[in-house]
Amino acid sequence: MMNLFDLSGKIALITGGTHGLGLAMAEGLAQAGAELVITSTTPSKLEEALQYYKSKGFTATGYIFDVTDQLKAKEQVELIEKNHGQIDILVNNAGIIKRVLAVDMDIEDFRKVIDVDLVGPFIMSQLVAKGMIERKAGKIINICSMMSELGRDNVSAYASAKGGLKMLTRNLATEWAKHNIQVNGIGPGYFATSQTEPIRVDGNPFNEFIINRTPTGRWGNPEDLAGTAVFLASEASNFVNGQIIYVDGGILATIGKPSNE
Repeated sequence: MMNLFDLSGKIALITGGTHGLGLAMAEGLAQAGAELVITSTTPSKLEEALQYYKSKGFTATGYIFDVTDQLKAKEQVELIEKNHGQIDILVNNAGIIKRVLAVDMDIEDFRKVIDVDLVGPFIMSQLVAKGMIERKAGKIINICSMMSELGRDNVSAYASAKGGLKMLTRNLATEWAKHNIQVNGIGPGYFATSQTEPIRVDGNPFNEFIINRTPTGRWGNPEDLAGTAVFLASEASNFVNGQIIYVDGGILATIGKPSNE
């Protein structure tokens, strides 16, 4: 049974896998045996992440490029395939968010979020899928969000992109299933990362809101995503396609945290 989750000999390409949830998922894939290829737009962050992976005994290599730059991405994907062989797993994790009220948001900022969070995953999926189609095998994992399902103030661009990514996931799964390619998504809930640290202090209203809104009664830990990533990257999910798995402690399942009674 455990062989179903074995990723030994697999090449996993994780965009933006230098910190936070991307790093946690990449670490999970590496623990299952995958060789990591990490992308970033920031050399210092990439070097720091590679040092971390290697300190854990993982095989990891990094490449600097912007996933929204189609020509550069094509060049780098070809280089990755030349240096490492076939890309078996693609995790479209790179993303940005701009928290601005819709009425005040600059149109260029809106377009930038859509470009990184939606167009970037399309570019990367299109490039990597060509080899997967030839081999009749591949796994693509898009990092969606609870904002793929719910609205919230201040994140209109992000929610629009993540809603689009959910539907892109389903459409690519539909087109490529006949080639034995599984395209699925992960929708993280609220996680304890460096980005959320300032609002996870006792007494902060939003911290209390998340804890009270989540049936599990806590923020997620980044490692909580690792198992889902391994599942969707492995043979265990060979008949799972076009699905978004929400790793959210139960938020989307309920209108409120149950009482203690």
